[in-house]
Amino acid sequence: MTRFDVLDKLVETGNGYLCTSQVVENGISKPTLAQFVRVRNMGRVAHGVYLAEKAWPDELYLLSLSNSQVVFSHETALFLHGLMEREPKFTSVTVKAGYNASHLRKKGIRVYQVKPDLALLGVMDVQTSFGNMVHAYDMERTICDILRYKESLDVQVFQYAMKEYMASDRKNLNHLMAYAKKFRIESVVRTYTEVML
Repeated sequence: MTRFDVLDKLVETGNGYLCTSQVVENGISKPTLAQFVRVRNMGRVAHGVYLAEKAWPDELYLLSLSNSQVVFSHETALFLHGLMEREPKFTSVTVKAGYNASHLRKKGIRVYQVKPDLALLGVMDVQTSFGNMVHAYDMERTICDILRYKESLDVQVFQYAMKEYMASDRKNLNHLMAYAKKFRIESVVRTYTEVML
């Protein structure tokens, strides 16, 4: 198998994306990568990230590749879990407090910061509409987040998300209450779940 064969395989398994870090991990030099990118007519879509000519750009996946610290949350997580009727107007992410997110805010991304001990609570891999895996909060953590920021959320989005979550056979009320306890919103969560059950 030639080095180009290895790179072709990485592009194929990456849904058209290729990262410099993957190439180096596979023992292939950066000059070979540069030659491959030129020959295959790939575009540079972020620092160290390339996209095949015929691949569909996936903004969430690209954001995730170029910012390993971000976790999709709030409206974006609702959308990824099918708890929102339409794609959100903006992307929402959560990062650990202290993370410099000014570059994300400049791109119009809504950034939430939480204490480091809460940043990984409920993180899971979720598939984007393009079939790529990204880090997002699970449904229970997302419900807690939208309850905590209910004032900044569109009423219809909030009501639809709660209705769909409560009707879902994937819901886990034990997890929901455990997360609610950590965020100190148990009474709020109990009120909404009792009304909707």
